Amino acid sequence: MRVLQIGADRSKRGILYPESDGYKRQSAYAAQFGNLDIIGFSRASDGASESKTEHLHIIPTNSSSPLMYVFDAVRIAKTLPKPDVVSAQDPFEAGLAAWYIADKLKVPLHIQIHTDFLAPQFRTLSMINDIRVQIARFVVPRASGVRVVSQWVNNSLTARYHLSAHVSVLPIFIDVARFKNAVVPTEMNTRFSRFSKRVLVVSRLEREKNVELAIKAFALAAPTDACLIIVGDGSQRAMLEAQAQAHLAGRVFFEGEQDPAPYYKVANLLLAPSFFEGYGMVVVEALAAGIPVLSTDIGIARESGAIITSHADFAHSIEKWFKDGPFEGTLQHYPYESFDQYVKAYCDDIASTLTGNVK
Repeated sequence: MRVLQIGADRSKRGILYPESDGYKRQSAYAAQFGNLDIIGFSRASDGASESKTEHLHIIPTNSSSPLMYVFDAVRIAKTLPKPDVVSAQDPFEAGLAAWYIADKLKVPLHIQIHTDFLAPQFRTLSMINDIRVQIARFVVPRASGVRVVSQWVNNSLTARYHLSAHVSVLPIFIDVARFKNAVVPTEMNTRFSRFSKRVLVVSRLEREKNVELAIKAFALAAPTDACLIIVGDGSQRAMLEAQAQAHLAGRVFFEGEQDPAPYYKVANLLLAPSFFEGYGMVVVEALAAGIPVLSTDIGIARESGAIITSHADFAHSIEKWFKDGPFEGTLQHYPYESFDQYVKAYCDDIASTLTGNVK
């Protein structure tokens, strides 16, 4: 079968970069399908290039602005062979482009939902998010199949919509062995050895990730011989660095966008203070590495074995952890025994739309 996918992940861990885990997953899907064409939203400044192998063809939109993503995706789709099904990586701009293409070609539409867009905080964070909720309200009911990444999102979705399409709960695959067996470079161990406890945040530095709360709570609750390590980048970095300098000079380390695997091994606790998540990859990664996670009640945090707290109690929960632990984390209820098992489940889910009625 031939699948056309519309994606919006522009990060360096995303589908547009051949060395990324995201790209490797797409290659595995493509081999299973036979043919997978991917149109990836991108800015011309990203420097992403078209790539093609026997089964996989990835075309970045190289758009002049985000306003052109949907138009450019539709334009590129017209140059590609007709697919059997169109799948979108989100129900927003990618979903809108996928719906239009599927509708014109009279093929099934498959929508993937990776974030809890029905969380109250989602739409209040920005005007664009409010618009995205309206787009999703239009797109999701028109899908022949819907994939969500956690039961949490499924509960939100089914409570709001009465969908005729099948909704599958298909968590994201994470190579848990890679995080379990990660090795800490000697230089990294040396850098942080003077601190008795090392607390970690792995996150995009954007408003919805609420890293500001992690810094404030750490400043209030952590002993003076503990440090906070922040792995990730984003539009809030300068503001967060100023906040850390004002309250925790010399005890907060901004590492930028890095492979988080060794950081999990050097840390004693991961903080996940997000306002909302569809899944929460870092929670699974950290627990797989054996460190505990203190998280708000988001995505798969509770079912995976994280310590659950509220935003209001975040500082108190950090203080309690320093006194009582637990000082080891255990990943619970992870569904996949192998990558091949996940790939088959993913591809079977998209293929199942062919047996339904086109909306």
